[in-house]
Order: sequence, then structure tokens, then C-alpha cells
Amino acid sequence: MDATHADRRTDHLADRSADLPAGPRIVVGGALVHDGRVLAARRVGPAPVAGRWEFPGGKAEPGETEPQALERELLEELGVRARALSRLPGAWAVRPGLELRFWAAELVAGEPRALQEHDALRWLGPDELDAVDWIDHDRDVLPHVARLLTGTGSGREAGPGAGAEAETGAAPEAGSGSAPETEDDAQSAG
Repeated sequence: MDATHADRRTDHLADRSADLPAGPRIVVGGALVHDGRVLAARRVGPAPVAGRWEFPGGKAEPGETEPQALERELLEELGVRARALSRLPGAWAVRPGLELRFWAAELVAGEPRALQEHDALRWLGPDELDAVDWIDHDRDVLPHVARLLTGTGSGREAGPGAGAEAETGAAPEAGSGSAPETEDDAQSAG
């Protein structure tokens, strides 16, 4: 096949791809792990999820990788630097065109504070995961989170998202934040 014919074929494929429906917009949730515990955040809204607990995160912006989105969202919502480690199994349709994916992440620096969308934070150990009323999608990922906390899944194993540091270009930062001991310690001052 000559170059001209190959160019026409490629152009034809490009034209057809414009007709394909766009994939769902991705929402990332972070199982932020520190000292053998994971951070849970209580939602203030919207009404159907207000007062229920989730793994913090949010929507990926156009051009952002999932690890970049998670790291940005954790900084915005909690005021901490975190490193996305690996994607946890599963994906959930939040609503048409919006898909939720969870990631294991580690706390790199800072102390989490409920800055946006949450009114309380709690660090939960593997035996405490059922102590809060989780949003349904977040409850579904708890078995994977429990494995992270008990050491049977480190969040660094090979698989989707392994090597997120290379994907995001994030370099390890010095220091680490200390985790609040109680829910009251973790609540935002408003």
C-alpha cells in the first residue's frame, strides 16, 4: 500500500471516530491509606448522600489522567498531598455518562481536613470498615480496601494503574503528615 492510500485510510478512520459516542466521564475515589488505616469522609450533600460516608475524590478534568485527578482532588478536598498507587478492581455507573473508579493512594504530606463537600473525616482500620454508613458504590469496594489494610494487597502490585508515579510524573516528597486520632480532630473548622 502506498503512502497516499495509507493517508486516505487513516483519514477515513479518523472521520469515523468522530461519529463514535464519547466514553463516560471518569470520577475517581481515593482509598487514602496511612499507618494501616483508610480515610473516610462524610458528605454534606447532595440530599441523597448527605450524612453518608465515601472515599474522597471527584471528576477527572479533560486531559487529566486518573492518578492526576485523584491527587488534585485530594489536595482540593482535604488539603493533603497524596500519591495514587493503583486502581482497585471494578467500575460503577454513577449516572449515565459518569463512571466511578477507585484508586489506592498513600498520604505523602499534610493532615487531612474537611475543606469541601465533607463535614467529618475518620481514619478506619480493617476491623472498623463497617462502622460508618457508606455510599453504596463505596461499600462495594470495601473488600479490596480491607485487603490493602491487612497487607494482602499493598496497592503497589502490578495491574491497572501500577506505576502511577511514572504516569503522573510525581516524585516522592519528603515527610509525611500525621493522621488525626479521632473524628473530632479531623473535622473542618468550617
